[in-house]
Amino acid sequence: MGSSLLTNSAAMTALQTLRNVSSNLQTTENRISTGQRVSTASDNAAYWSIATSMRADNAALSAVSDSLGLSAATVDTEYTALTAVVGDKTGGLTKLQSLLVEAKTAGIDRSKIQADITQIQQQMKNTADAATFNGVNWLSATASTPATFDLVSSFSRVQSTPTIGSITLTIS
Repeated sequence: MGSSLLTNSAAMTALQTLRNVSSNLQTTENRISTGQRVSTASDNAAYWSIATSMRADNAALSAVSDSLGLSAATVDTEYTALTAVVGDKTGGLTKLQSLLVEAKTAGIDRSKIQADITQIQQQMKNTADAATFNGVNWLSATASTPATFDLVSSFSRVQSTPTIGSITLTIS
């Protein structure tokens, strides 16, 4: 009679090798599917803790980056409108100033100059009213407009404490 599986040392060694290969294959498949060398705390608790903090910081940095983009777009919208309100020789405050100087000239039709001034003032108001980005308008402030705006400026982590930095803009 032959030897049984339980007493066959070659079979027992092969079975143990197969279990090790299967376990290693499962670990490798997990690393490939998650893209992470340490995907659970049982893989390596210290590395897992560090990796979890880094993933959280990465998400926070992504949010800060989005906020910086929104802040930059808001500032750019207001800057563009303000530049249009200041204007050049064809409109805005610059043209308004030249019309006021021209109105002091003797013998000029002031009613036409006043019509031009009224038109420029309306254009400036329309430009200021249209300078809205993401519901924010710093040029046409109303009673419901907050007195200050906080613009996200940075993210930092000192030991285990994350900090979001901001720049406070006073509308007045």
